Amino acid sequence: MARRLVERGVRFVQVFIYNQMWDTHDDLEKELRRACNYTDKPVAALLADLKQRGLLDQTLVLWGGEFGRLPIAEHKNETVMGRDHGPRGFSLWMAGGGVKPGVTYGATDDLGYAAVENPVSVADWHATVLHLLGLHHEKLFFERNGLREKLTDTFKPRIVRGIVA
Repeated sequence: MARRLVERGVRFVQVFIYNQMWDTHDDLEKELRRACNYTDKPVAALLADLKQRGLLDQTLVLWGGEFGRLPIAEHKNETVMGRDHGPRGFSLWMAGGGVKPGVTYGATDDLGYAAVENPVSVADWHATVLHLLGLHHEKLFFERNGLREKLTDTFKPRIVRGIVA
């Protein structure tokens, strides 16, 4: 359905997976396997369909969540284990729409706890996404309570040029 919407010119399509299937605080192995089985093939098919139809170059595909996961187990008891939120080092991926293909940008420390190489803030990511969409992050604002607010206004953002084609 997402591909069909893009083919028909819909400018923004969000695919939302029910609940928070990646929020794996419990039963990590089972829940991760279930989430991957539920998403891997459909996402690969969407990318393949967009590419086959010549739409991937003009369609920016973003994949992410609200947090990464800590590299250590969260033990509730001897058999129930998960992983808590890891906001200091996590991954998002992007495809198409002006993104360099096959690029990995940044790295975490040896434990996977925090970004140590080419860290990208949320404001940097927002500025980069807006840039890829043809919008200038400093000129885009909305009025709320008499203020002109920007998506990237809290911190000084940068466009992450290392991923832009």
